Amino acid sequence: MKTLSLKLKESVFEETEGIVKEKGLSRNRYFNEAIDFYNRYQKRKKLTQAFAKASKLVRESSIEVNEEFDRLIDEGAI
Repeated sequence: MKTLSLKLKESVFEETEGIVKEKGLSRNRYFNEAIDFYNRYQKRKKLTQAFAKASKLVRESSIEVNEEFDRLIDEGAI
Protein backbone atom coordinates (compact mmCIF):
# COMPACT_ATOMS: atom_id res chain seq x y z
CA MET A 1 0.00 0.00 0.00
CA LYS A 2 1.03 3.55 -0.67
CA THR A 3 0.73 6.28 1.91
CA LEU A 4 -0.41 9.70 0.77
CA SER A 5 -1.11 13.04 2.19
CA LEU A 6 -3.91 15.10 0.74
CA LYS A 7 -5.64 18.36 1.37
CA LEU A 8 -9.43 18.54 1.31
CA LYS A 9 -11.76 21.48 1.41
CA GLU A 10 -13.26 21.72 4.86
CA SER A 11 -16.78 21.12 3.51
CA VAL A 12 -15.69 17.95 1.67
CA PHE A 13 -13.92 16.67 4.77
CA GLU A 14 -16.92 17.30 7.01
CA GLU A 15 -19.31 15.63 4.59
CA THR A 16 -16.96 12.66 4.27
CA GLU A 17 -16.66 12.33 8.03
CA GLY A 18 -20.44 12.21 8.34
CA ILE A 19 -20.75 9.50 5.69
CA VAL A 20 -17.90 7.45 7.16
CA LYS A 21 -19.46 7.52 10.61
CA GLU A 22 -22.94 6.74 9.26
CA LYS A 23 -21.71 3.77 7.25
CA GLY A 24 -19.26 2.55 9.87
CA LEU A 25 -16.31 2.60 7.48
CA SER A 26 -12.76 3.64 8.02
CA ARG A 27 -11.78 6.82 6.25
CA ASN A 28 -9.08 4.88 4.41
CA ARG A 29 -11.55 2.31 3.09
CA TYR A 30 -13.98 5.04 2.06
CA PHE A 31 -11.31 6.88 0.05
CA ASN A 32 -10.10 3.64 -1.56
CA GLU A 33 -13.64 2.75 -2.63
CA ALA A 34 -14.30 6.28 -3.87
CA ILE A 35 -11.12 6.38 -5.94
CA ASP A 36 -11.76 2.89 -7.33
CA PHE A 37 -15.29 3.97 -8.33
CA TYR A 38 -13.98 7.10 -10.04
CA ASN A 39 -11.24 5.14 -11.85
CA ARG A 40 -13.85 2.71 -13.22
CA TYR A 41 -16.00 5.68 -14.29
CA GLN A 42 -13.06 7.19 -16.17
CA LYS A 43 -12.34 3.86 -17.92
CA ARG A 44 -15.98 3.60 -19.05
CA LYS A 45 -15.89 7.19 -20.25
CA LYS A 46 -12.72 6.50 -22.27
CA LEU A 47 -14.28 3.36 -23.75
CA THR A 48 -17.42 5.29 -24.71
CA GLN A 49 -15.29 7.85 -26.51
CA ALA A 50 -13.38 5.09 -28.33
CA PHE A 51 -16.64 3.47 -29.47
CA ALA A 52 -17.94 6.82 -30.71
CA LYS A 53 -14.73 7.38 -32.66
CA ALA A 54 -14.84 3.87 -34.17
CA SER A 55 -18.49 4.35 -35.09
CA LYS A 56 -17.65 7.51 -37.00
CA LEU A 57 -14.86 5.68 -38.84
CA VAL A 58 -17.14 2.88 -40.08
CA ARG A 59 -20.17 5.05 -40.76
CA GLU A 60 -19.25 5.70 -44.41
CA SER A 61 -18.63 2.05 -45.23
CA SER A 62 -21.87 1.06 -43.47
CA ILE A 63 -23.78 3.50 -45.66
CA GLU A 64 -22.14 2.02 -48.77
CA VAL A 65 -23.04 -1.54 -47.72
CA ASN A 66 -26.66 -0.53 -47.04
CA GLU A 67 -26.88 1.20 -50.43
CA GLU A 68 -25.54 -1.93 -52.12
CA PHE A 69 -28.13 -4.11 -50.37
CA ASP A 70 -30.87 -1.66 -51.39
CA ARG A 71 -29.68 -1.84 -55.02
CA LEU A 72 -29.63 -5.66 -54.97
CA ILE A 73 -33.14 -5.74 -53.46
CA ASP A 74 -34.42 -3.28 -56.07
CA GLU A 75 -32.92 -5.46 -58.83
CA GLY A 76 -34.59 -8.54 -57.37
CA ALA A 77 -31.29 -10.26 -56.66
CA ILE A 78 -32.24 -10.75 -53.02
